[in-house]
Amino acid sequence: SAALSFFLKDLNKPVVLTYSQRSSDRASSDASLNLQCAAKLAISDIAEVMLVGHANENDDFCYALLGSKVRKLHSSRRDAFKPINIRPIAKVWPDKIEKIIGGRQRDNNRKIVLDDKFNDKIALVKFYPGMDAEIFDFLSRYEGVVLELTGLGHLASEEARKNLLPALKKAIDNGMIIVASPQTIYGRLNPLVYSPGRKLMRTGVIFLGDMLAETAYVKLGWVLAHNDWKNKVKEKMLENISGEINKRLEE
Repeated sequence: SAALSFFLKDLNKPVVLTYSQRSSDRASSDASLNLQCAAKLAISDIAEVMLVGHANENDDFCYALLGSKVRKLHSSRRDAFKPINIRPIAKVWPDKIEKIIGGRQRDNNRKIVLDDKFNDKIALVKFYPGMDAEIFDFLSRYEGVVLELTGLGHLASEEARKNLLPALKKAIDNGMIIVASPQTIYGRLNPLVYSPGRKLMRTGVIFLGDMLAETAYVKLGWVLAHNDWKNKVKEKMLENISGEINKRLEE
């Protein structure tokens, strides 16, 4: 869903994905309701890439979730997929839709443009205590890395036994694009609150606010595949293209 959110430019109609956690031969299957809700959403006037599925464990209704702000948070529950740092786009029943935040409107005057370039020389790396700086030497053959950071955007720095800042600075100086997303899933990065974050920001790491790590991975590969964006990668990564970056959710 994240990939489609970037690959389909000037979307003029709904693009709907759905799922089934339990097979249709089980009494507790979620397949039927999810499929019916997905079909209802597909003929709606909401022109977004969306994932639709159970809103809770019961067969009450489904949620339509923005494709760039959704994550699977449970291995088996029927409402496994949740919106992250954003409200659902809509409640969906087989026979009706109730918009919550809505989205772009269907408009047949717009023409969809397929932009599916992708550079797969990228990696997704979670910082962990005791991480050795040599990992960035191994990753030197990659063009971009998404780092999942702790808290507001921290990793081992000058105060830690294994200081990663010199290795990060070296990698960035050698041309690698390193962007940061939160490990915490909910919330956002803010490197300015504590000194470790400010020191990390000075290495050239690009902080992506509340962007999900998986979405950041897809977006980084997509951005790096455009040679004409070579000198404005940071600008493009911080551009809110498909709702992947949001203001603070207050409720």
